[in-house]
Amino acid sequence: MADITRRLGWRHLRGAPTAHIRHHRSGKLLHDGPGLSFWFRALTAALSEVPVDDRELAMTFHARTSDFQDVAVQATVTYRISDPALASARLDFSVDPDTGVWRGSPLEQLGTLLTETAQQHALAVLARTPLASALVDGVTAVRERIAEGLGAEPRLPATGIEVVAVRVMAIRPEPEVERALRTPAREQIQQEADKATYERRAVAVERERAIAENELDSQIELARREEQLVDQRGTNARREAEEHAAADGVRAEAEATRTVRLADAEAARSVRLARAEAEGAREVGEARAHAQAAWLRVHADVDVATLHALTGTRLAENLPNIDSVTISPDVLTGLLAKLGTGGVEAGA
Repeated sequence: MADITRRLGWRHLRGAPTAHIRHHRSGKLLHDGPGLSFWFRALTAALSEVPVDDRELAMTFHARTSDFQDVAVQATVTYRISDPALASARLDFSVDPDTGVWRGSPLEQLGTLLTETAQQHALAVLARTPLASALVDGVTAVRERIAEGLGAEPRLPATGIEVVAVRVMAIRPEPEVERALRTPAREQIQQEADKATYERRAVAVERERAIAENELDSQIELARREEQLVDQRGTNARREAEEHAAADGVRAEAEATRTVRLADAEAARSVRLARAEAEGAREVGEARAHAQAAWLRVHADVDVATLHALTGTRLAENLPNIDSVTISPDVLTGLLAKLGTGGVEAGA
């Protein structure tokens, strides 16, 4: 939009570098070019502003493939107005001299022209292409066909329009069809993932089996070595027992020999002692017998009274010592009674 200011009945226009300004007064062209700046009178001036920069036109339209599947096409057409004079003559690019705003909608007309032309060529391509091919190679085919169609369209050069570039971003089917098309690929990917999982599990199981076998082999080897160790320990124990038994036998034999010798010596000593004791006893007996015989021979010629006296003396020598004698009244009474009775009997 042109920048227009007012000064005392005059108007001043200042254009942008990307806007081509055409100023007519009374049918004569006074100013023509981009980025102009000039004074004019609003009542006699006819102004046109034509943008000459590159413009992007985004478009989205629906099409149908050869197998009757609906698809949505997203494309962008880059264009520019290469001949402003021709464009201003074919389309209404006139601006209000007071506000600088377009009086019509020229860019919308250009957009409709380009969109319908591009859509026409895209529909022609997709109508002969099945859905699978359209999704795989349709972007390139549609872009080339739209570019060729816009380049061959005679109305565009006649309007002063030049197509700079054509881009097709995507061709998308309906959501249900897209999900259905994704399903085989997803299933295949899932199958491959499951296969990888199974293979990984198989490898893990194989490794676990190898580890288990190694552990089992290790246990078998340990058991075998333990068996050898037990056998060796048994052999050592038997050998040690045999050695201990031999040593015990030697010790027992030595002890038995020593015991026999000691027993023999003790027996000999006992025999000698018994013989000595017997001999002593015999000699003592003989001595006692001789003494007794001598004692009897001595007392054989002694009278009976002397023998009684000797007997009493010997008895008195063998009596125990009596320190004190306790006589109870009863005993004393009895003794006195006996003494009294004896006295009476003696007097009588």
